[in-house]
Amino acid sequence: MAGRPRSIDRDKVLDAAEALVIAEGASALSFDAVAKAAGITKGGVQYAFGTRDNLIWSMITRWEDAFDADVARRTGPDPSPQALILGHLAAMRDADEADHSRAAVAMTALLQHPDRLLEMRDWYAARFGGLDLTKREDRRLATTFLAAEGAFLLKAFGLLALPEPQWKALFEEMLSATAAEPEGMEPDQN
Repeated sequence: MAGRPRSIDRDKVLDAAEALVIAEGASALSFDAVAKAAGITKGGVQYAFGTRDNLIWSMITRWEDAFDADVARRTGPDPSPQALILGHLAAMRDADEADHSRAAVAMTALLQHPDRLLEMRDWYAARFGGLDLTKREDRRLATTFLAAEGAFLLKAFGLLALPEPQWKALFEEMLSATAAEPEGMEPDQN
């Protein structure tokens, strides 16, 4: 009687791949290295993902899903477009070094595969979709969001080194910049 074929735990393989990327960078990501780290054969990794690109995109998709889930936990069900941006900013404020490593891998992969840029454009369009940029408050949110994205990517690529307390303070300042105008202030008419 033949035994049932072992199935590959994709999450375990993705965990191993992620650990490699965080410890050694994206260049360390090979089927051999992932297989060794996951305790399976190279053929098992190849069977589960097919190509290195598929492995990378599976990692990116998992990271995006985790980030979106974090934002959703912060905003609750059916958030307003403004609450979604604020939740996004808070999630970025609380990001750790592993999150920055993931972002660097994701952006590097995107630059190598321009065909995947449409997916990211759609994601950003969804973030901005409900904002009314004729309103000052929404423009402030959009500007803060873009500044936060820039800061996050600078840190992800190692171009901005801030200790954790300064990183959090920077994001607290960005979040406070999104507050409504004080009473008696005239809104911008543009």
